[in-house]
Amino acid sequence: MPDKTENLEAEGALQADIKISKSYQIKRFWHNFKKRKIAVLGLVIVLLYVAIAIAAPWIAPYDPEEANFSIMLKAPGTIEGHLLGTDELGRDILSRLVYGARISIGIGVTVVIAAFFIGVPLGIVSGYYGGKMDFMLMRIMDVLMAFPQLLLCILFVAVLGANLTNAVMAVSIYTVPNFARMARSETLAIKNGEYIEAAKALGANNFRIIVSHILPNIMSPLIVLATLNFGNAVLTTSGMGFLGIGAQPPTPEWGAMLSSGRQYLLVAPHVTSIIGLAILFLVLGLNLFGDGLRDILDPKLKSD
Repeated sequence: MPDKTENLEAEGALQADIKISKSYQIKRFWHNFKKRKIAVLGLVIVLLYVAIAIAAPWIAPYDPEEANFSIMLKAPGTIEGHLLGTDELGRDILSRLVYGARISIGIGVTVVIAAFFIGVPLGIVSGYYGGKMDFMLMRIMDVLMAFPQLLLCILFVAVLGANLTNAVMAVSIYTVPNFARMARSETLAIKNGEYIEAAKALGANNFRIIVSHILPNIMSPLIVLATLNFGNAVLTTSGMGFLGIGAQPPTPEWGAMLSSGRQYLLVAPHVTSIIGLAILFLVLGLNLFGDGLRDILDPKLKSD
């Protein structure tokens, strides 16, 4: 009984030291992040898009699906109340752009969360236990990664039907191997570390070791990966919407909006150019933010 109590006290002291260390790391992270102006710019862009998406019902001047055939294809600033003009059905582009931000960001969040919670546990289990389980799981990931991304998504949607939900599921499935492989490689790198051996010596079971010691210590590269995959998810689903196998009209999704406006490119270029710029700046912001995180969180790239 005394030995068990001592073990619990030792483990509690270890956890307290870890919490103090994490608090210091957070402060140091923010200090280093602020020095990277490009990364801060990326974060500002992303937060601006998030704010617009959240406030969409209050800042959109019109119903994004409301058509008005008397004002079709009006250029920005040529008609009162329609700041960014109207599309081929007379719908307000600003309203559709704002609601499209909500859909695109929702897609990115859904894909990243789904892929994270499926891929990371698979990768940790594969790397921690090894053996036949590792072999089987990684071969499944290899098969998924062997397909070109857009082709796999097209095949998936062709089987289940063309709609936004199936498009998001397809992109999520393709993204799972990215998280699984990253989690596996990081787990292999630390599973034989001294603090893991110390936790085992204190009587911690495998589940506790994975949750309390391995997962927290591999989160840094996974966070960077999540940020970069967010932008990729937005681009891929927009591409599927453009091809007509993602969101379907009249849903104000950016890819579908590009597709419907492309035939009016010569007479009303604003219909597609505004949406294209919105996608460009969102993905740019995510990539700048992700690169900044990588520079700070990747030990191989740290210079301070």
